[in-house]
Amino acid sequence: MTSPRPSRLFDLRTWLLWTAGFLAFPLAGLAGTAVAGRADDPIAALLGGAVAGLVIGVGQTLASLGRLDIRRWVPATGIGMGLGLLLGAVTVGYGTSLADLALMGALTGLVLGPAQALALPRGTRSRWAWAAAMPALWALGWTVTTLGGISVEDQFTVFGAYGAVTFSALSGLLLHALLPYRAGPSPDATPTPAGASA
Repeated sequence: MTSPRPSRLFDLRTWLLWTAGFLAFPLAGLAGTAVAGRADDPIAALLGGAVAGLVIGVGQTLASLGRLDIRRWVPATGIGMGLGLLLGAVTVGYGTSLADLALMGALTGLVLGPAQALALPRGTRSRWAWAAAMPALWALGWTVTTLGGISVEDQFTVFGAYGAVTFSALSGLLLHALLPYRAGPSPDATPTPAGASA
């Protein structure tokens, strides 16, 4: 019988896998745009953001190595991102300047962060650090994407690959601090009582 691998101060493999989850962001942008078009009105921002959020939520759950519960994380990410993008896009008048997109990202993170924090596993220490970090990280994602020369004037639902790599790398450090990876049952797993059938 193999004993669970102890948590390390920093687990490079799990961080790299989470960072590789950035690939969900371009797919999410394509899905959001396919369903709702450009994020240039309230319905498109809400619907496109929600669809993109669902795709990102699935990607992050897969990249978390069982630390996130797909039944909670995916809906929280879809709802949080839909409402967050609605708030952000309406506030900046659907503008695509660097300042507009940074503010839109911060407002998206302001709504998305608490939604995801509530979806973290029971017993997560300092879960609200996740909520506090999301406005800055989403603003940074849009900033890096804009500075990278991506055609942000197309009013995408989520930032591009440059921003996604930056966001994923930094959020991965935070996730590891909140939920260190341990091989074995997921954090939300409950033991089966003795004698109970599987």
